[in-house]
Amino acid sequence: MAKCDFCGKGVSFGIKVSHSHRRSNRTWKPNVMRVKAIVNGKPCRVHACTRCLRSNKVTRAV
Repeated sequence: MAKCDFCGKGVSFGIKVSHSHRRSNRTWKPNVMRVKAIVNGKPCRVHACTRCLRSNKVTRAV
């Protein structure tokens, strides 16, 4: 799974608990998109989570 290049958000792990309280492992994946952004003055493709895109931490390249 991809990790956000700006904030470092990645996969987190936890335990899924059913109605009968049986426990099993599960993962939460962040909403990471591969976008074209300006990095060091050049447009390149990076992985960015939607929270970084929404808060304007990423300058999108047109």
